[in-house]
Parts: sequence; structure tokens; C-alpha cells
Amino acid sequence: MSEVAGRLSVIEGAKHLEKPFGGSGVLISGVPGVARANVAIIGAGVVGENALKMAVGLNANVTVLDVNMKKLTYLDDIYGSKITTLYSNNHNVEDACINADLVISGVLLPGAKAPKLIKRAFYKNMRPGSVIVDVAIDQGGSTEVSKATYHDDPTFVVDGIVHYCVANMPGAVPRTSTIALNNSTLRYGLMIADMGLEEAIKESEPLKFGVNTYEGKCTCRGVADAFNLECQEL
Repeated sequence: MSEVAGRLSVIEGAKHLEKPFGGSGVLISGVPGVARANVAIIGAGVVGENALKMAVGLNANVTVLDVNMKKLTYLDDIYGSKITTLYSNNHNVEDACINADLVISGVLLPGAKAPKLIKRAFYKNMRPGSVIVDVAIDQGGSTEVSKATYHDDPTFVVDGIVHYCVANMPGAVPRTSTIALNNSTLRYGLMIADMGLEEAIKESEPLKFGVNTYEGKCTCRGVADAFNLECQEL
């Protein structure tokens, strides 16, 4: 689902850069004689890598930020001069946001709340009509003003900046999402059906790591921390 959301983030971001959708009126690819859009991708995980693939494919001017130098080195080797890689710190995140027409946030702390890396203070120096696609909204969002929106009313504007914060972005493309999800999860469902929950968890590490609660107890550290609950080992 992160692959789907990452790819959708660029499509939706490009759409909402259009003037009728509240954007600044920038074509993401530009045309000869006119600058391409600046796209900043924060986080180079599954979401970020898939967003990067789409943004480069649309000929945007792309900057990707992450704290994982090995991942940045890998992306630099793959894309070379087509992208700019930056180590993710407060200064570089602010600078990238200020210069971006489209910001895509794919930061993720598995099972925990997303860090608020994009500050509202940045907005005063951003171009009005710039777009932030907050893919991290399912984990609480990565801007200070993020709130979950829906596919039928996907955006809101704060200080002139368009925020796209749809929870469950893959729901916009249910055929693709369902087939992709089934490809990855069907075997685990069959394990539970064939073996029962407890035996399946003992047999499968991925299933074990997927358990968030059991018999009324929270067994996922990130969820427990996010909601101030006691965490108990499964």
C-alpha cells in the first residue's frame, strides 16, 4: 500500500498544483523555456522511493531527503544528476520546503506517530499555492496542521499552502490496491485459516510482528507509546 500511496502522491500533487484546484498553476514537467516544478520528497522509504520514480518520470526537479546515507547513496547511483539528495535535518528540510512547489512527506516510524518535520513557520516563505501531500497522515501527519481528509474533499488550505491529507490514499484506486494487497497477504490469511491464530503466529514472524493487541493487551510498542498504553510482550 505504501507503493500505491507513493505513486499516487505525485499524481495527486501534480493535479492540485493546477489553478482550479487551488494550486499555484505550475505544470510539474514544465515546457521548453519554462522551469519545471520543484518537488521535495521527505523520506526515502517505500513511499519516498515510489514517489521519486513518478516525479522523475514526469521530469520534475526533484530533491529527496533522508537520514539513511546508504539509501541516499543508492538513489544517487541510480538516478545520478536527475535528482538532488540531501541529509534530512531541520535546516535542509526547511530549505527544501521553501523552494518546493510540491512537498511529499513519506516519513514513517513503524507503528508510531509521524514526526512533525514540516513546521507552519516554513509557510510564510513558501510560494502561495504550493502543495503538501502528507502521506504520513495515517500516522498522525508530518505537518503541524495536518488533519485527515477524505477522497471527496481531499484538501484544505493553511496560510496559502494546499494540504492533501487523505487517509487511506490507496482507496482511490481500489482495483489496483486490492489485487496488490491480496498478492502480499493472502498466504497469511490462509495460514490463520489452516492453523489457527496462535499456531500461525508461532510459525510466521511477519504475522507475529503484525499483532497489535491480544486478549485485551497492547502488544505493539509504537502503538502503546502513541496512546500512552502499557505494552505487553506477545
